[in-house]
Amino acid sequence: MGFEDMNMRNGRALSDQWADNVVVRPRTTEQHITVHKRLVLGFAISILTLIIVTVIAITLSVSFERCAAESSGTLAGNGSSNKSSQSRDRNISLRESEDGQQPWRHLRLPAALRPRHYDLRLSVYMDNFTFSGEVNIEFECVNSTKFIVLHTDRLEVNKVQVYSDSKKTGVMRIHRRFYHQPNQVYVIALHREMKPLRTYKINITFEAQIENELLGFFRSSYMLHGERRYLAVTQFSPTHARKAFPCFDEPIYKATFRVSLRHDSSYQSLSNMPVEASTSDEDGWVTNHFSRTPRMSTYYLAWAVCNFTYREAVTDDGVVIRLYARPDAIQSGSGDYALHITKRLLQFYEDYFQVKYSLPKLDLLAVPKHPYAAMENWGLSVFVEQKILLDPDVSSFSYQMELTMVVVHEICHQWFGDLVTPVWWEDVWLKEGFAHFFEYIGTDFLFPKWNMEKQRFLTDVLHEVMLLDGLANSHPISQDVYEATDIDRVFDWIAYKKGAALIRMLAHVMGQSAFQRGLNDYVMTYMYGNAARDDLWNTFSEAMQREGKDINITEFMDRWTLQMGYPVVTISKNDSLDSTVTISQEHFVYDTDAKIRDPELFNKSFQWQIPLTLTVGNSSHISKENIIWISNQTETHRVGHMDGETWLLGNINQTGYFRVNYDLHNWRLLIQQLMTNPTIISVGNRAGLIDDVFNLARAGYLPQNIPLQTISYLSQESEFLPWHAASRALYQLDKLLDRTEDYSLFSDYVLKQVSPKYHKMGWPTTFPDGSFTQAAYQSQELQREVIMLACSFGNKHCHRQAVSLISDWISSNKNRIPPNVRDIVYCTGVSLMDEDVWEFIWMKFHSSSAVSEKKILLEALTCSDNIYLLNRLLNLSLSSDMVPDQDVIDVIIHVARNPLGRHLAWRYFREKWDILNSRYGEALFMNSKLISGVTEFLNIETELNELKYFILTCGGAAAPAFARAVEIVQDNVKWRTLFEQQFYQWLRKAPEG
Repeated sequence: MGFEDMNMRNGRALSDQWADNVVVRPRTTEQHITVHKRLVLGFAISILTLIIVTVIAITLSVSFERCAAESSGTLAGNGSSNKSSQSRDRNISLRESEDGQQPWRHLRLPAALRPRHYDLRLSVYMDNFTFSGEVNIEFECVNSTKFIVLHTDRLEVNKVQVYSDSKKTGVMRIHRRFYHQPNQVYVIALHREMKPLRTYKINITFEAQIENELLGFFRSSYMLHGERRYLAVTQFSPTHARKAFPCFDEPIYKATFRVSLRHDSSYQSLSNMPVEASTSDEDGWVTNHFSRTPRMSTYYLAWAVCNFTYREAVTDDGVVIRLYARPDAIQSGSGDYALHITKRLLQFYEDYFQVKYSLPKLDLLAVPKHPYAAMENWGLSVFVEQKILLDPDVSSFSYQMELTMVVVHEICHQWFGDLVTPVWWEDVWLKEGFAHFFEYIGTDFLFPKWNMEKQRFLTDVLHEVMLLDGLANSHPISQDVYEATDIDRVFDWIAYKKGAALIRMLAHVMGQSAFQRGLNDYVMTYMYGNAARDDLWNTFSEAMQREGKDINITEFMDRWTLQMGYPVVTISKNDSLDSTVTISQEHFVYDTDAKIRDPELFNKSFQWQIPLTLTVGNSSHISKENIIWISNQTETHRVGHMDGETWLLGNINQTGYFRVNYDLHNWRLLIQQLMTNPTIISVGNRAGLIDDVFNLARAGYLPQNIPLQTISYLSQESEFLPWHAASRALYQLDKLLDRTEDYSLFSDYVLKQVSPKYHKMGWPTTFPDGSFTQAAYQSQELQREVIMLACSFGNKHCHRQAVSLISDWISSNKNRIPPNVRDIVYCTGVSLMDEDVWEFIWMKFHSSSAVSEKKILLEALTCSDNIYLLNRLLNLSLSSDMVPDQDVIDVIIHVARNPLGRHLAWRYFREKWDILNSRYGEALFMNSKLISGVTEFLNIETELNELKYFILTCGGAAAPAFARAVEIVQDNVKWRTLFEQQFYQWLRKAPEG
């Protein structure tokens, strides 16, 4: 009965069986000869049979080896089996591969196993930047299987053992194990199946490098008292936990974790939870054992080994908050601001969501370099220094505001992301959109006078993402993720900013009480688990029903999340006297020719359910807004009494995610209203009108003179937000026109609008001791915006003032330049003054210890009109450690923004692409940011052809970012071809005054 067993072995079993059946007996000579002949014949036949069977067995084995090698990429490298296991069990039957299935070939892990708990022990060697580890994973078998498939990447796996119970008593035979590189999974094939509802345990030992590339478990360094210090920290989102330990590295596979870190006692270590116990070795090493975490996804696990110090605060509920940073930064108090607002924010979110913060502590870790602004690891959030350290003596208000919003964002993630996690990456916006939305809600709580949600949200979120989402190659906010490379693709501004804009629109439709109730129900229902978008919509629909409002949130929101782009709503007054308007919707795209080029895509019925708020007004009165739901492509509605001088205004305060267009007569009435009495129209709507009119003209929906006429009222505008919207629109035009022969026509027109306000507001007042007056937020930001426009477009007085301030700094070695305008002054001074000023700024960049100051000094160096200096800066930033890794991209982008450096940056980008892509390619935003930053200023046919040729020859890496870049440059070229002359013609005839 062992025949089946023998077939499972190698060819030797067959020869043993044959030998045992040959028995030699005494015979006569004749009989002996006959028998001998028969024996020879039988022997030959047996040998032949043996050879054939052996060949078949070897062929099958090699065939399987080849199959496994093709699917694995390698059998020996990156987490391979050891030599003894490679020589054992060399042929595995396809019958064992779950009826011919090979689960390691799929993007998603097979659902047969569910992890429950990880015991992870690591030894960290900071002297040679390596680490070794052992992980015990307790998991449940859901469906019968012989395969354990889990993620590893760049790990050398040494030993693997599987136990049939959690007590490690029943060892299971491993038939084979190998690494499948395409999906970054390690496969363990067992001799017998694991049974459903049974608990098993796997033990794996491994080792790896502490990388220098900002992902996985990576290293960083800083200078302290002239000595270079090192630290190591993790960045696991979205798919990099597998670089640090073998794991089920998908968000759905939540488990608890117990981490132990062993390292030299001169270092300290941190993780998600507090230290539960600490033991010391005789060799001067220490092991910190951290408490068990709640159920969480692998990408939120975190640890760090460093020489940092900290400041501490404790909430009323006893949550310990610590901010860890370089000792000199802690000593100077640079982390105190972030620590203070974090304490207030924890209480705010607990009250808003009606759910307590889940962990006993929250550490904020400021690291010198990081691929992103921050990462919301549960209980150990990691920030790049520039986004959490604040020196009030040198930091501008803009810097403080940006830092505040990063902290608000990450603390929100402790609920949306850490506590409730999206099921899969297609709905990453469920956490990122909410966190981005709450940047403005949370900052309004901290600083109510900033009025962030009602005002700054419009220019910094809504207007910015509509530029991106108006491209023909945009994508839905919820998009399918089929390949591993698709995971990185979903982390873009569509997920963050469009997600926030849609949540804001939904909140206004639902009303504050229903929205807040829905969020509470959502968090309470799915805490410590995972949720998908339909879970959120159903919860919101139930919250609306409890308030007596019957709105199907799923039906409403699916139109906005499953379709790309957004509509332009056109409102036209009818000629009749019945006070009706015709309202139509269509998909807004800048490249209207795309609808002809790609009819298959654009013939789809792009249609939205639009909550259009509408009001009517005249020179002295504006009516109360009412809401009209638009579901069809064209509808007619009665809106109240109108006459020839009555204007219409839609999307009040821009709560909806769409643009609004009007008939030309209505546009002229609105422009006239702005010129005579702009305050009849709200601040938010004034900003919205400016953004809409410029973008509608850019796409060809309106004549080019309409936006320029719209901003003719700006000298009367006393609010920051409309000025900010106008400056963003003007800079968009500037990058199209700044190399044209008639550019001065445009710059003179801008200065004509800006100069009255510039001379009226002046500069921040500086006192002899170097201090300056702190004006109210709105006027402070408006003053900064006007100064920036004046200096950027060539106002002589602005230039003289900047040069004077720089000269005073150089001569006195005392920087009396007000922090809020330092970036403007530095850039203007470098662009106008000689090489010595550039060297002075370069020296100050190296000597400054304030991270906010270093950032603007570095950017100022890119403003030079000296090509030699720009080229020197580019080369130094990439080839030396003088410029932090995350700032290299900003240097290249800012050189590209300089009209004199544009060609240089574009050429440098192409020449260094391989280096740049290898360094930043995996870091989500960085490659996209670099590609768009360098290409968005290209606007002539030659540059477009260069871009297309480069994409063809660079191997197609970063395809989505390059596709967007091509479309943007095509739109730039198209606008110049169709509208540039029309634009300048109007400027030549523009009325004086």
